[in-house]
Amino acid sequence: MYCPILLPEKGMDIMKGTIEYIKSKTGNFNPEIAIILGSGLGELADEYCDIKLAYKDIPNFPVSTVKGHSGNLVFAEIGGKKVMMMQGRFHYYEGHSMSTVTYPVKVMKKLGVKTVIITNAAGGVNPYFKPSSLMIIKDHINFMGTNPLIGPNDDNLGDRFPDMSEVYTKSLRETARNCASRLNIPVEEGVYIALTGPAYETPAEVNMVRTLGADAVGMSTVPEAITACYLKMNVLGISCICNSAAGISTVGLSHKEVLEAADKAKTGFKKLVLEIIKEG
Repeated sequence: MYCPILLPEKGMDIMKGTIEYIKSKTGNFNPEIAIILGSGLGELADEYCDIKLAYKDIPNFPVSTVKGHSGNLVFAEIGGKKVMMMQGRFHYYEGHSMSTVTYPVKVMKKLGVKTVIITNAAGGVNPYFKPSSLMIIKDHINFMGTNPLIGPNDDNLGDRFPDMSEVYTKSLRETARNCASRLNIPVEEGVYIALTGPAYETPAEVNMVRTLGADAVGMSTVPEAITACYLKMNVLGISCICNSAAGISTVGLSHKEVLEAADKAKTGFKKLVLEIIKEG
């Protein structure tokens, strides 16, 4: 199911059906924090689940097609906070428009979410980053050749030319580092670069993005982060470094390898996210 392009004059009408359906199933549950769970990281939503809504049942909501993305919206109270979780996301490489990729972030905002934690599985460009480690995103490079804010602007949602000098909220990054230190979970901090995919990067491309200043490379997150910043939401980004990128790794790359590395990292990832929620 594809979500139509959200033009200002039609966007709110389209979203109305989505919001009404979600509220009819969740009642007075008003989420304050949202988490977008990347490849292999959806287990958190299995362990904490009060209400589960399949994407395919939600009006105007897209459907995940990538292995490792279950395709559910999950609502749960965690650490005294009301949290909604996306068990899987939508990617530009699946053929979705950027409006579709970022539609859930706008839904989150409409539901009252103030803080969004965006996670992903990424390739390590920084040679010092080890597979299965976690990286707090301090900034990003949009190398996808497009932008989710292209098109008519809805002034009710955000500014035509939004400031992107602090997409990833500094105080949240500090909270994440403090939580990781308290839990003895080693974390890196670095710059994430997004390419379209779905092919993994060539060694020459990895060398290029390393020259540009990237520490990790992936195929997601940046559209959602740009949109959340545009909507004036607090944003925290966490990458699971699931493999060393081409030219750094001596072995070939596969999605199976990504899921296996995410599986190894999930214990520390879950502990860290839960601690951040309690602290936030």
